[in-house]
Amino acid sequence: MNARERVMKILNHEEADRVPVYPICNSISWRKYGIGYDEWTKDPEKCADAIIKTTEDLGLDVIVTLVDLSVEAADWGMDITYYPDKAVMPSGDTFIKTLEDYEKVVPINPRKTERMSKMIELTKILVEKKGKEYPIIAFVFGPMGILSMMTGLEGLMMHCMKKKMKDKVKEKINVVTDVLIEYSNALIEAGADGIMYDTLYSSKTIMRASMWDEFEGAALQRLAENVHRQGKAFMIHNCGDGIYFKEQIARMHPEAISMLYLPPDCGTMEELKEKYGSQTTIIGHIDPGFLMVADDERLRKLCREQIDAYKKDGGFILATGCEYPALMDDHFARVMVEEANTYGKY
Repeated sequence: MNARERVMKILNHEEADRVPVYPICNSISWRKYGIGYDEWTKDPEKCADAIIKTTEDLGLDVIVTLVDLSVEAADWGMDITYYPDKAVMPSGDTFIKTLEDYEKVVPINPRKTERMSKMIELTKILVEKKGKEYPIIAFVFGPMGILSMMTGLEGLMMHCMKKKMKDKVKEKINVVTDVLIEYSNALIEAGADGIMYDTLYSSKTIMRASMWDEFEGAALQRLAENVHRQGKAFMIHNCGDGIYFKEQIARMHPEAISMLYLPPDCGTMEELKEKYGSQTTIIGHIDPGFLMVADDERLRKLCREQIDAYKKDGGFILATGCEYPALMDDHFARVMVEEANTYGKY
């Protein structure tokens, strides 16, 4: 059974030969390829080769096109800085400060913009080279996340609470969503098996569930319906504390949720599996921060606890809940893979 067959069975809530495993290691693949983060980000061919090399070397089961969170906002004109040893970041001051500044958020063509077009190309290369062996999942930032890159987190929260500004925020979320629908279409045309949207704001650490639903719920529902109409998987990534499973499942019916922390209505992993395990596939949730202080024994124990809690009847992929630390070596990723290969057998 290859990685693609294994993951597809698990997403269908069937037991495979073993639990699939996916520490999110794109963040270290550029070093394994011997290039800088900046070059890796800008060159789809080199990026694809580095991701493939890392996937094969470590024995991972999923390829996701996560590069950085500035991709979409940069194409609306937000100034960014490329670094040789860390992810792309917004440069200097915020791109949107005033009500008038929101007029910068206009319809754009993701097939022709600088960064999104390269992500489409990256997806196509990965599909052509490895799509028969691995599921290829395109990674996209959600509408509110994209706006927050341009306004700053504090700025967007303030705008959502001011009557004069909140209507403009909603208007521009719809503009962004229209563009993301076309972006999703292009990624699916490139061969992606699914789209994973980062729903940053849908967790209790950022905003209450009703507020998230008011501003972004309908937009993400539109995005999910578009992906599902084309017969592809819609997935969620959210590494916030208290991720809203119930509200997001109601809106998007995602095939999988990549998470770091338990939702607020679940006190244990066993309760999460019982409550939501038949509705979606759980991806996660080893804390990358824990890896900074971990040892093999403690990591193996944590992997086994999660496998025990989630493994039955499929619907679980062992993964880090967010990106693997970019400057750490791959030792702990290999430990996770080993646990999935041995303790994770069905």
